[in-house]
Amino acid sequence: MTQTAHTPPSPGKQMLSEQVYAHLRNAIMRGDYAPGDALKPQDLAKEQGVSLAVVREALVRVVGEGLADRLPNRGFAVPAFSDRRWQEIAEARRTVEPVVLRMSVERGDVDWEARVRAAHHRLARTPAHMPEEGEHYSSAWSEAHRLFHRTLLEGCGNPVLLETFDRMWTASELARRWSAHRNPDRDAAGEHRRLEEAALARDADAAAEVLTRHLTLTAAALQPPEGPKPPSGA
Repeated sequence: MTQTAHTPPSPGKQMLSEQVYAHLRNAIMRGDYAPGDALKPQDLAKEQGVSLAVVREALVRVVGEGLADRLPNRGFAVPAFSDRRWQEIAEARRTVEPVVLRMSVERGDVDWEARVRAAHHRLARTPAHMPEEGEHYSSAWSEAHRLFHRTLLEGCGNPVLLETFDRMWTASELARRWSAHRNPDRDAAGEHRRLEEAALARDADAAAEVLTRHLTLTAAALQPPEGPKPPSGA
């Protein structure tokens, strides 16, 4: 039978695409590519030993997550460091997540409370940095961090809102890692502890306020440093 244009890709191709996607995503998150670096399909195909079609499929997925840009007539690239871009993502999170957290605090059951406590315990006990992973947050800590924030919101019981969180989280993750370099003295552990305490105290107002401040500090860390102020009277 002749294949049509709608024939699904073979399992082998799907597996290769998944492998290239995971490699590329991890490389971007580790900082192997600097902001604005080109992601050249030909080079990636040669490096990974796969076809251009497999690489392009993986690149499209990375673009969909906000971890790369597709540039007209210029291929693909890691997002350039644009404060406006990350401020827009942070604004979206500050608008949506505190509202969802309020719902979660009001609707969450005892099982949700147990999951929040367990997720925070895991986050607090996971090393933020590992020597073999360089100056970036460790992969284990980053995953524990994501799970803690998501678990806080899961009590809302609304899968559409949780899917919205998932998309915003992935898009903002690269910015968050960059912000860690620009504000290394931030007390993230204390912020997470206060989030857990407010949520489990069933204080929706306090939880939303703590989360808003938590997200605001990330946004502030991404703003460029102020230059020297002009002399008085200038």
